[in-house]
Amino acid sequence: MTDPVEARLRNALSRPAGPSSDFDLNPGIRAPSAKPLRPAAVLLPVWLGPEGAALILTKRASHLKHHPGQIAFPGGKVDASDASPQAAALREAREEIGLDPDRVRVIGTLPVHETVTGFAMTPFVGLLSGDFKPVPEVGEVDEVFAVPLSHVTDPARFSVQRRRWMGEWRQFYAVPYGPYYIWGATARILRGLADRVGP
Repeated sequence: MTDPVEARLRNALSRPAGPSSDFDLNPGIRAPSAKPLRPAAVLLPVWLGPEGAALILTKRASHLKHHPGQIAFPGGKVDASDASPQAAALREAREEIGLDPDRVRVIGTLPVHETVTGFAMTPFVGLLSGDFKPVPEVGEVDEVFAVPLSHVTDPARFSVQRRRWMGEWRQFYAVPYGPYYIWGATARILRGLADRVGP
């Protein structure tokens, strides 16, 4: 019998979805560029644990040049050695949080997300069960934590906030959880999932 969480996610991923980008709430900040977008991939690891389904996220190290201290999915750019974007997402998850790719069942993707930094990022949704003890990548990941899936798939938990960016006000989605301020591209991708999961 299919797990009810898996069935609900598969149903959500089968529904039509619109585009996703850092510009969705800020169309005016998009600047024309002749450079092609660089491919990247992230994994949304949904842990079917004893206390219910939870999404595993990371807190990036505070000393990093790009997005220090921000909440993120495990993932990164697609390397030439990667067989596919999915392989890149699984490789990065192994490197960043110690998740064995053989334990992940990828059940679908969310729309490719265009970032303001010039990446075309493919989000893969994967399931894992049983015990999992994360191993944060030293120097890049300060913390690995889990958020109840019900929290990040409830549109009512999201808000639109704003802050100044390069001299202009920029709006963005946020879905805080306890001490974790989940915002930006991570929250935008999750909002897209929440909209498809439905009530």
